Amino acid sequence: RKVVVLAVVDTTRCTGCGWCVPACPWQLLSLQTRQWKKTSVLSDPADCPGCGLCVPRCPFGALSLQPAPAAPPAPR
Repeated sequence: RKVVVLAVVDTTRCTGCGWCVPACPWQLLSLQTRQWKKTSVLSDPADCPGCGLCVPRCPFGALSLQPAPAAPPAPR
């Protein structure tokens, strides 16, 4: 079974610099202001292919690839 990974933003490390936003060719990362702090947000995790292009662009180590949560089983 293939492990599916996606980009995860550590909001405690993210400074909102925006370097990761243009690194995503699928335009899934954006900057949003939450509680007076600007941070990067993955808009649609289901669409993230887990390519990892955004991870090395973060100078603060706030992005990582982690296993995607398992999908709930389909109802029978």
